[in-house]
Amino acid sequence: MSGGIADNLAATGGGYALELRGVTRKFGALTAIDDVTISVRPGERRAVLGSNGAGKTTLFNCITGDFPPTSGTIRFFGEDVTQFPPYDRIRRGLRRTYQISLLFGGLSVTDNVYLACRGVSHGRFSFIRPTKRDPIANSASELVEAVNLVEERDTLVRELSYGQQRQLEVALALSGAPRMILFDEPAAGLSPTERKDLVSILTNLPEHIGYVIIEHDMDVALRVAETVSMMHNGKIFKEGTPAEIESDPEVQALYLGEGGHEHV
Repeated sequence: MSGGIADNLAATGGGYALELRGVTRKFGALTAIDDVTISVRPGERRAVLGSNGAGKTTLFNCITGDFPPTSGTIRFFGEDVTQFPPYDRIRRGLRRTYQISLLFGGLSVTDNVYLACRGVSHGRFSFIRPTKRDPIANSASELVEAVNLVEERDTLVRELSYGQQRQLEVALALSGAPRMILFDEPAAGLSPTERKDLVSILTNLPEHIGYVIIEHDMDVALRVAETVSMMHNGKIFKEGTPAEIESDPEVQALYLGEGGHEHV
């Protein structure tokens, strides 16, 4: 590797898409996450697993800027974003879904996706009515197709099934050409058939879009991730491939027990 390229990679955190170093978040006397260090490559699909209270959602909140870390650093594609507000991280290509739906129930599927695309576009404050050739409208149509909601494109969101609403949230997260998406328990409340649809959608995302997924359903998480980070008491205590994590004795002792995957 030439000196210039090597120096650039060193300066930008080794070419990682997302890099956390010693990230800690405290709420008063409570330490929600403690000295977390994670490196995610561009295009990598990472799962973060752990029981309730392990610190998974707080970790996401630190990454998105909803709750900046008490200490430690967060870099996004080499840039230190530790103190950036959420909207600045969104502009740099970071997206997130939430456990609670944030959708416009009185608007159609297409309108929801269009607004999401418009919100991250350069012309988001324009009052000009979009035409049929509007590139944002075209992007919205492509995203509706990507999440298998073409037949429901004109349906009001409040009339969708819960699983279809979660599919729509994936489309919103894909708006504006994201570089990384954080999925916060996307399989929660889904039926077995809807889980299969979700797995298909996630595995068929463009290869250049990396994501980190928090998920209680270990079967879903291990099928859509190539790397797994296990959290326990606010710390990362184990990392590996899905096969390594599933067969690890410590993971089984802490999370699987006799009841199987539902405890993860």
